[in-house]
Amino acid sequence: MHVVRTFEELARTAPHACLAIGVFDGVHLGHQRVIGQARDDARKSGGTSVVLTFDPHPMRVLQPDRAPQLLTSTEHKLALIENLGVDACLVLTFDRAFSLQPPEQFIDTVARTMNPLQEICVGTRFRFGHKRAGDVRLIETLAPKYGFVAREIKPVVLEHEMISSTAIRQHVLGGRLDRAAAMLGRPFSVLGTVEPGDHRGRELGFPTANLNPHNEVLPPDGVYVARAVIGRELRGGVVNIGVRPTFADRAPARILEIHLLDFDRDVYDQDVDVQFLQKLRDEKKFASAEVLKTQIAGDIQAARAILKTPGGNR
Repeated sequence: MHVVRTFEELARTAPHACLAIGVFDGVHLGHQRVIGQARDDARKSGGTSVVLTFDPHPMRVLQPDRAPQLLTSTEHKLALIENLGVDACLVLTFDRAFSLQPPEQFIDTVARTMNPLQEICVGTRFRFGHKRAGDVRLIETLAPKYGFVAREIKPVVLEHEMISSTAIRQHVLGGRLDRAAAMLGRPFSVLGTVEPGDHRGRELGFPTANLNPHNEVLPPDGVYVARAVIGRELRGGVVNIGVRPTFADRAPARILEIHLLDFDRDVYDQDVDVQFLQKLRDEKKFASAEVLKTQIAGDIQAARAILKTPGGNR
Protein backbone atom coordinates (compact mmCIF):
# COMPACT_ATOMS: atom_id res chain seq x y z
CA MET A 1 0.00 0.00 0.00
CA HIS A 2 1.35 3.40 -1.02
CA VAL A 3 1.04 6.01 1.76
CA VAL A 4 1.03 9.70 0.83
CA ARG A 5 0.36 12.97 2.65
CA THR A 6 -0.95 15.31 -0.07
CA PHE A 7 -3.52 15.20 -2.84
CA GLU A 8 -0.83 16.05 -5.35
CA GLU A 9 1.21 12.99 -4.40
CA LEU A 10 -1.89 10.83 -4.59
CA ALA A 11 -2.94 12.13 -8.01
CA ARG A 12 0.39 11.00 -9.44
CA THR A 13 0.03 7.46 -8.16
CA ALA A 14 -3.71 6.71 -7.98
CA PRO A 15 -5.53 7.14 -11.32
CA HIS A 16 -9.29 6.58 -11.50
CA ALA A 17 -9.58 6.45 -7.72
CA CYS A 18 -12.38 4.83 -5.77
CA LEU A 19 -12.10 6.71 -2.50
CA ALA A 20 -13.18 5.65 1.01
CA ILE A 21 -13.16 8.59 3.44
CA GLY A 22 -13.27 8.44 7.24
CA VAL A 23 -11.38 8.70 10.51
CA PHE A 24 -11.44 4.88 10.79
CA ASP A 25 -10.21 4.65 14.41
CA GLY A 26 -10.04 0.92 15.15
CA VAL A 27 -10.77 -0.14 11.55
CA HIS A 28 -13.80 -2.09 12.78
CA LEU A 29 -16.32 -4.07 10.72
CA GLY A 30 -18.24 -0.94 9.77
CA HIS A 31 -15.07 0.74 8.55
CA GLN A 32 -14.09 -2.42 6.72
CA ARG A 33 -17.37 -2.35 4.83
CA VAL A 34 -16.76 1.24 3.66
CA ILE A 35 -13.16 0.48 2.66
CA GLY A 36 -14.11 -2.86 1.13
CA GLN A 37 -16.72 -1.22 -1.11
CA ALA A 38 -14.13 1.16 -2.56
CA ARG A 39 -11.62 -1.69 -2.94
CA ASP A 40 -14.06 -4.00 -4.70
CA ASP A 41 -15.39 -1.30 -7.01
CA ALA A 42 -11.84 -0.32 -7.99
CA ARG A 43 -11.01 -3.93 -8.84
CA LYS A 44 -14.13 -4.26 -10.99
CA SER A 45 -13.46 -1.05 -12.91
CA GLY A 46 -9.68 -1.29 -13.16
CA GLY A 47 -9.26 1.77 -10.96
CA THR A 48 -7.25 2.44 -7.81
CA SER A 49 -8.62 1.82 -4.31
CA VAL A 50 -7.74 4.66 -1.96
CA VAL A 51 -8.45 5.33 1.72
CA LEU A 52 -8.46 8.96 2.87
CA THR A 53 -8.04 9.42 6.61
CA PHE A 54 -6.89 12.11 9.03
CA ASP A 55 -4.09 12.72 11.53
CA PRO A 56 -4.57 13.70 14.29
CA HIS A 57 -8.12 12.65 15.16
CA PRO A 58 -10.31 15.70 14.34
CA MET A 59 -11.61 15.89 17.91
CA ARG A 60 -8.04 16.57 19.09
CA VAL A 61 -8.24 19.85 17.20
CA LEU A 62 -11.90 20.76 17.51
CA GLN A 63 -12.60 19.77 21.12
CA PRO A 64 -9.40 18.51 22.75
CA ASP A 65 -11.02 18.28 26.19
CA ARG A 66 -13.60 15.86 24.77
CA ALA A 67 -11.36 13.95 22.38
CA PRO A 68 -11.69 10.16 22.73
CA GLN A 69 -8.89 7.84 23.66
CA LEU A 70 -7.64 6.24 20.47
CA LEU A 71 -8.20 2.60 19.67
CA THR A 72 -5.39 2.76 17.10
CA SER A 73 -2.48 5.09 16.48
CA THR A 74 -2.04 6.29 12.91
CA GLU A 75 0.77 3.77 12.39
CA HIS A 76 -1.40 0.92 13.66
CA LYS A 77 -4.38 2.10 11.62
CA LEU A 78 -2.29 2.14 8.45
CA ALA A 79 -1.14 -1.43 9.06
CA LEU A 80 -4.74 -2.59 9.54
CA ILE A 81 -5.90 -0.76 6.41
CA GLU A 82 -3.08 -2.30 4.39
CA ASN A 83 -4.31 -5.73 5.47
CA LEU A 84 -7.59 -4.97 3.67
CA GLY A 85 -5.84 -4.97 0.31
CA VAL A 86 -6.19 -1.35 -0.79
CA ASP A 87 -3.76 0.29 -3.17
CA ALA A 88 -3.07 3.61 -1.44
CA CYS A 89 -3.82 5.69 1.62
CA LEU A 90 -3.85 9.47 1.88
CA VAL A 91 -3.24 10.72 5.43
CA LEU A 92 -4.28 14.37 5.61
CA THR A 93 -3.07 16.60 8.43
CA PHE A 94 -6.10 17.84 10.35
CA ASP A 95 -5.46 21.27 11.83
CA ARG A 96 -7.48 24.38 12.66
CA ALA A 97 -7.17 25.82 9.14
CA PHE A 98 -8.35 22.54 7.61
CA SER A 99 -11.34 22.44 9.99
CA LEU A 100 -12.53 25.84 8.72
CA GLN A 101 -12.76 24.64 5.13
CA PRO A 102 -16.36 24.55 3.79
CA PRO A 103 -17.43 21.00 2.92
CA GLU A 104 -18.10 22.00 -0.70
CA GLN A 105 -14.52 23.21 -1.02
CA PHE A 106 -13.19 19.91 0.33
CA ILE A 107 -15.13 17.89 -2.25
CA ASP A 108 -14.04 20.30 -4.98
CA THR A 109 -10.39 19.80 -4.01
CA VAL A 110 -10.78 16.02 -3.94
CA ALA A 111 -12.57 15.83 -7.27
CA ARG A 112 -10.40 18.30 -9.19
CA THR A 113 -7.09 16.95 -7.87
CA MET A 114 -8.07 13.32 -8.43
CA ASN A 115 -9.52 13.94 -11.87
CA PRO A 116 -10.87 11.57 -12.95
CA LEU A 117 -12.37 10.55 -9.60
CA GLN A 118 -14.57 7.47 -9.94
CA GLU A 119 -16.24 7.16 -6.56
CA ILE A 120 -16.50 8.38 -2.97
CA CYS A 121 -17.62 5.89 -0.30
CA VAL A 122 -18.57 7.09 3.18
CA GLY A 123 -20.54 5.79 6.11
CA THR A 124 -24.00 7.17 6.87
CA ARG A 125 -22.75 8.99 9.96
CA PHE A 126 -19.70 10.60 8.32
CA ARG A 127 -19.50 14.39 8.76
CA PHE A 128 -16.90 16.77 7.35
CA GLY A 129 -16.10 20.41 6.68
CA HIS A 130 -16.61 23.55 8.76
CA LYS A 131 -18.97 22.90 11.67
CA ARG A 132 -19.34 19.33 10.34
CA ALA A 133 -21.84 20.67 7.82
CA GLY A 134 -20.99 18.12 5.13
CA ASP A 135 -22.57 14.66 4.98
CA VAL A 136 -23.39 11.91 2.52
CA ARG A 137 -26.38 13.87 1.16
CA LEU A 138 -24.08 16.75 0.18
CA ILE A 139 -21.69 14.33 -1.52
CA GLU A 140 -24.61 12.86 -3.48
CA THR A 141 -25.68 16.36 -4.53
CA LEU A 142 -22.20 17.28 -5.77
CA ALA A 143 -21.43 13.95 -7.47
CA PRO A 144 -23.08 14.77 -10.86
CA LYS A 145 -21.18 18.07 -11.10
CA TYR A 146 -17.83 16.30 -10.88
CA GLY A 147 -18.78 13.03 -12.54
CA PHE A 148 -18.16 10.58 -9.71
CA VAL A 149 -20.43 8.07 -7.97
CA ALA A 150 -21.41 8.63 -4.32
CA ARG A 151 -21.89 5.52 -2.21
CA GLU A 152 -23.48 5.53 1.24
CA ILE A 153 -22.56 2.55 3.44
CA LYS A 154 -25.08 1.83 6.16
CA PRO A 155 -23.92 1.12 9.76
CA VAL A 156 -23.23 -2.47 10.74
CA VAL A 157 -25.32 -3.79 13.63
CA LEU A 158 -24.23 -6.64 15.88
CA GLU A 159 -26.95 -8.17 18.03
CA HIS A 160 -28.99 -4.94 18.18
CA GLU A 161 -25.92 -2.77 18.91
CA MET A 162 -24.48 -0.51 16.23
CA ILE A 163 -20.78 -1.10 15.68
CA SER A 164 -18.80 2.08 16.35
CA SER A 165 -15.42 3.15 17.68
CA THR A 166 -17.19 4.53 20.75
CA ALA A 167 -18.91 1.21 21.50
CA ILE A 168 -15.67 -0.76 21.05
CA ARG A 169 -13.80 1.68 23.27
CA GLN A 170 -16.36 1.14 26.03
CA HIS A 171 -16.21 -2.64 25.67
CA VAL A 172 -12.40 -2.70 25.87
CA LEU A 173 -12.29 -0.41 28.91
CA GLY A 174 -14.97 -2.57 30.54
CA GLY A 175 -13.01 -5.76 29.88
CA ARG A 176 -15.57 -7.16 27.41
CA LEU A 177 -12.91 -8.30 24.96
CA ASP A 178 -15.10 -10.89 23.22
CA ARG A 179 -17.62 -8.18 22.37
CA ALA A 180 -14.90 -5.83 21.17
CA ALA A 181 -13.38 -8.60 19.04
CA ALA A 182 -16.77 -9.37 17.45
CA MET A 183 -17.11 -5.71 16.43
CA LEU A 184 -13.53 -5.45 15.19
CA GLY A 185 -13.61 -8.72 13.27
CA ARG A 186 -10.36 -9.68 15.01
CA PRO A 187 -8.98 -9.71 18.58
CA PHE A 188 -8.46 -6.29 20.12
CA SER A 189 -4.79 -5.44 19.76
CA VAL A 190 -2.26 -2.87 20.89
CA LEU A 191 0.77 -1.79 18.89
CA GLY A 192 3.68 -0.83 21.12
CA THR A 193 7.42 -0.24 21.00
CA VAL A 194 9.63 -2.36 23.25
CA GLU A 195 11.50 -0.27 25.82
CA PRO A 196 14.04 -1.19 28.51
CA GLY A 197 12.48 -2.12 31.86
CA ASP A 198 13.81 -2.90 35.32
CA HIS A 199 14.31 -6.63 34.52
CA ARG A 200 11.92 -7.80 37.27
CA GLY A 201 10.59 -10.52 35.00
CA ARG A 202 14.04 -11.80 34.13
CA GLU A 203 14.95 -11.93 37.83
CA LEU A 204 11.88 -14.12 38.38
CA GLY A 205 12.86 -16.37 35.49
CA PHE A 206 10.21 -15.04 33.12
CA PRO A 207 11.69 -12.21 31.02
CA THR A 208 9.19 -9.69 29.71
CA ALA A 209 9.17 -7.03 27.04
CA ASN A 210 7.92 -3.67 28.30
CA LEU A 211 5.78 -1.92 25.71
CA ASN A 212 5.16 1.76 25.21
CA PRO A 213 1.71 1.57 23.60
CA HIS A 214 1.03 3.80 20.62
CA ASN A 215 -2.70 3.78 21.27
CA GLU A 216 -4.45 4.96 24.40
CA VAL A 217 -7.15 2.41 25.16
CA LEU A 218 -6.09 -0.56 27.26
CA PRO A 219 -8.14 -3.31 28.90
CA PRO A 220 -8.46 -3.29 32.72
CA ASP A 221 -5.46 -4.27 34.82
CA GLY A 222 -4.85 -7.99 34.91
CA VAL A 223 -3.14 -10.94 33.25
CA TYR A 224 -4.13 -11.95 29.71
CA VAL A 225 -3.43 -14.66 27.18
CA ALA A 226 -2.16 -12.99 24.03
CA ARG A 227 -0.55 -13.43 20.67
CA ALA A 228 2.20 -11.11 19.53
CA VAL A 229 3.23 -10.21 16.00
CA ILE A 230 6.94 -9.35 15.78
CA GLY A 231 7.86 -8.62 12.20
CA ARG A 232 6.42 -11.61 10.37
CA GLU A 233 6.58 -13.87 13.42
CA LEU A 234 3.56 -14.86 15.51
CA ARG A 235 4.19 -15.84 19.14
CA GLY A 236 1.98 -16.75 22.05
CA GLY A 237 2.43 -14.84 25.26
CA VAL A 238 1.17 -13.73 28.65
CA VAL A 239 0.46 -10.03 29.16
CA ASN A 240 0.39 -8.16 32.44
CA ILE A 241 -1.21 -4.74 32.70
CA GLY A 242 -0.94 -2.92 36.00
CA VAL A 243 1.34 -1.50 38.65
CA ARG A 244 3.02 -4.76 39.86
CA PRO A 245 1.87 -4.34 43.49
CA THR A 246 4.07 -7.15 44.83
CA PHE A 247 7.07 -4.85 44.47
CA ALA A 248 6.46 -1.98 46.86
CA ASP A 249 9.93 -0.45 46.49
CA ARG A 250 8.94 1.55 43.44
CA ALA A 251 6.38 4.23 42.75
CA PRO A 252 3.30 2.68 41.13
CA ALA A 253 3.18 3.27 37.40
CA ARG A 254 0.88 1.43 35.04
CA ILE A 255 2.83 -0.73 32.63
CA LEU A 256 2.12 -3.12 29.78
CA GLU A 257 4.51 -6.07 29.60
CA ILE A 258 4.46 -9.38 27.76
CA HIS A 259 6.27 -12.65 28.35
CA LEU A 260 6.73 -14.28 24.96
CA LEU A 261 6.55 -18.05 25.02
CA ASP A 262 9.59 -19.96 23.77
CA PHE A 263 11.30 -16.74 22.75
CA ASP A 264 14.64 -15.32 23.85
CA ARG A 265 15.77 -12.57 21.51
CA ASP A 266 16.54 -8.90 22.01
CA VAL A 267 13.59 -6.93 20.62
CA TYR A 268 14.36 -3.48 22.07
CA ASP A 269 13.05 -0.63 19.92
CA GLN A 270 10.97 -3.00 17.81
CA ASP A 271 7.22 -2.63 17.36
CA VAL A 272 5.07 -5.49 18.64
CA ASP A 273 1.36 -5.93 17.89
CA VAL A 274 -0.18 -7.58 20.96
CA GLN A 275 -3.52 -9.31 20.39
CA PHE A 276 -5.57 -9.89 23.54
CA LEU A 277 -7.34 -13.25 23.51
CA GLN A 278 -8.60 -13.92 27.02
CA LYS A 279 -8.23 -12.64 30.58
CA LEU A 280 -6.72 -15.11 33.04
CA ARG A 281 -7.02 -13.19 36.29
CA ASP A 282 -6.94 -9.81 37.99
CA GLU A 283 -3.68 -8.29 39.09
CA LYS A 284 -3.02 -8.87 42.81
CA LYS A 285 -0.34 -8.40 45.44
CA PHE A 286 1.48 -11.59 46.43
CA ALA A 287 3.12 -12.33 49.77
CA SER A 288 6.54 -12.74 48.17
CA ALA A 289 8.39 -12.90 44.90
CA GLU A 290 8.47 -16.70 45.20
CA VAL A 291 4.70 -16.93 45.48
CA LEU A 292 4.39 -14.62 42.45
CA LYS A 293 6.86 -16.80 40.55
CA THR A 294 4.68 -19.86 41.19
CA GLN A 295 1.61 -17.99 40.01
CA ILE A 296 3.32 -16.82 36.81
CA ALA A 297 4.31 -20.41 36.02
CA GLY A 298 0.65 -21.36 36.42
CA ASP A 299 -0.43 -18.46 34.20
CA ILE A 300 1.94 -19.61 31.47
CA GLN A 301 0.67 -23.17 31.69
CA ALA A 302 -2.92 -21.94 31.40
CA ALA A 303 -1.99 -19.73 28.47
CA ARG A 304 -0.36 -22.59 26.60
CA ALA A 305 -3.51 -24.67 27.00
CA ILE A 306 -5.74 -21.86 25.71
CA LEU A 307 -3.44 -21.13 22.75
CA LYS A 308 -3.73 -24.79 21.70
CA THR A 309 -7.52 -24.57 21.41
CA PRO A 310 -9.23 -23.53 18.14
CA GLY A 311 -10.30 -20.26 19.77
CA GLY A 312 -6.75 -19.53 20.82
CA ASN A 313 -5.57 -19.80 17.24
CA ARG A 314 -8.31 -17.73 15.62
